[in-house]
This record gives sequence, structure tokens and C-alpha cells, in this order.
Amino acid sequence: MSSKVHFTDMRASHKLNLIDKVGKLFSEAGFKEMISPGDLVAVKLHFGEKGNTSFIRPQFIRKIVEEIKKLGGKPFLTDANTLYVGSRSNAVDHLKTAIENGFAYAVVDAPLVIADGLSGKDYIQIPVNLKHCKDVKIGSAVAMADVLVAVSHFKGHEATGFGGAIKNVGMGCGSRAGKQVMHSDMLPRIKEEKCKACSRCSQWCPTGAIAVGELKKAVLDPKICIGCGECTITCPHGAISVNWRNNMKDALQEKIAEYAYGVVKNKKAGYITFLNNITPDCDCFNFSDAPVVKDIGILASMDMVAIDQACADLVNKERGLPGSRLEGKEDAKDKFAALTPDIDWSRQLQYGEEIGLGSRKYELVEL
Repeated sequence: MSSKVHFTDMRASHKLNLIDKVGKLFSEAGFKEMISPGDLVAVKLHFGEKGNTSFIRPQFIRKIVEEIKKLGGKPFLTDANTLYVGSRSNAVDHLKTAIENGFAYAVVDAPLVIADGLSGKDYIQIPVNLKHCKDVKIGSAVAMADVLVAVSHFKGHEATGFGGAIKNVGMGCGSRAGKQVMHSDMLPRIKEEKCKACSRCSQWCPTGAIAVGELKKAVLDPKICIGCGECTITCPHGAISVNWRNNMKDALQEKIAEYAYGVVKNKKAGYITFLNNITPDCDCFNFSDAPVVKDIGILASMDMVAIDQACADLVNKERGLPGSRLEGKEDAKDKFAALTPDIDWSRQLQYGEEIGLGSRKYELVEL
């Protein structure tokens, strides 16, 4: 059985601007039916790392907030703290970064609540009894909300091929301890010939597991490494790559799907995804590389698997942009495989369908 995925392109006019289109998608995708007066509505988004510029614009988020309030819902914007040491690893820095990136109350008309509290320890364990996890550690603000509206920025990802609704919900709502569980099958591998001893990796490591040694090369202590993978994405010289434990490349995607399952278990949820500024990397970076394909549109659905599948299909139909990381691979049929050739991004969709998150079959309904 196919799920409906509602879609609008990026065209706009004086009669219908993009913010208005978001309101129409909200209505036509069926979100009105899942929100009742008095419901606490968690609007899950990524506030953007300090220095990143590809996150979703606050003006779009305000429109979603307005639509929720029209129905009598009580919206709040939320995300969980990061595992790595960046500008969002605790609630104080996280809120400061969110406000600096434009998500102040005066702009979005809703309060900001960091889902797992001051230091990432405020979570609720939800039983799931799945392949990897018996229970999942979800930020309490999300776990206790009546409704979830997940607003995702679709882009590439160095460890999962792409990041969309499943990753936004699963990884994004997991507490810091939950994120560590999800990343536990990853270890960095240092390519000494590329290391420039810049120490960027050690600055971002949450456990002090990596540092520049006496030979002016990065050195890893595998005994205290928790596999968060942040050194791999922080290194500006490509000197650190992912070394999967026991050939467990699929485990990360499967665990993310299991966490997403726990988040939406017994909860009403809807998904809005932006297919613009489609960068090759996660918004957790403190920079945004050039988009790899043109802006495509905005999608909404009640099915997180279907909306991710639709986004992947739409991206793969486009031609890669010259001057981006896809230069020389513009005609690749699978853009994500071209960016991360050792990752099978489809596993998160396959496994999500297997555990009942949604369907990979969809009907694209154009606005």
C-alpha cells in the first residue's frame, strides 16, 4: 500500500509565496487531523551548528508554528544535545546557537526547549524490543509531547548516505547517551600521510580519545573512543575515515530507525522536509559546502519512510551541479553513492519498512 507524499516546487509569485505554500502543505498532508486543542506539539528541527548556513530558515518554522496555533495546539521548537563537543552539546550553548541562527522567540513565535535537558541526561527510556535495542533513550521533552511535527532538511551524510526524516527523528531525538549507543559500531581510522597535525579533531572529541602525538600525527586511543565519528567530519584534510567494527556499516542506520520507532511509538506524528540547499554533509558541520543539486521543493507526509524515499528519488533525478562535490559525477544515477561510495543509504528505508515505520511505496501529490 502506498503512502501519500505532498509536494510543491520552489516556484513562487506575489499570489503565492513559499511560506504560504508551507501552510498549504501542512493542511493538505493531514496535519490538521492530528492536532487537538491543548496538545503539546514538539516541532523537531535542527537549529544548525555555529558557522553552518544550510539549516531551514526560521520564517518557514514560524509558519508551521502559526498553523499549529490555529488548531489550538501549543508548539515548542526542540532538538536534543549533540554527542560531539561543538556549539550544541549542552542546553546553554545549544539555545545560544539557536538564537544566533535566527530562532529567537520574536522570530518563530514559540519557545525553545532542548529535548534532553541541560547536559543531555534528561531522557525517558522507551521499550522497543527490536534487533539492536531493547529500549531507546529519547529526550524527555519529545517523549512527553502529545504530537510530533518533524521538520527536516534533506542533505547528504558521511555515515548514512543521506539525512532526512528518519535521521532527524531517530538520531535527533536521542539523548546524548542514546546517540552514543547508535554510533557504537564506528571507529576512526587515521591516514597518517594526510594528517597535518592541526588538532581540529582533538578539539571536537568529547572523550579526549584523539590527539596529536610526538610524531606530529593524530593518535587514537581506541579504549576510550566512543565512535561518535565527529573527528572524521571535522578533519579538513580528509585524514580520518570511518573504520566500521566487524563490518557493521548497516548497524548505524538500523539503530537510527529503531530510535525513530521509539519516538513515534504511541504518538501522532507528521513530517515536512525541505529539498533545498542540498549540501553533501550534515548540518552538524560548522560550515556548509556548496549544494550538489539544484533546489527542488518542499514535501509533507504522515509517513517518514515514504517522504525519505521520495526525497532520495527526486534528488537522484537531478543532474549534479558543477563546482560542487559532484563535479565530474554530474550524471551519476545515485548521487549519494557518488558522494559516499561505501555506504548503502537504502538500508535505513528497508529496515524502517521492516519494523513498521512506513512504506517505501508512495504517491507524489503535487500542490
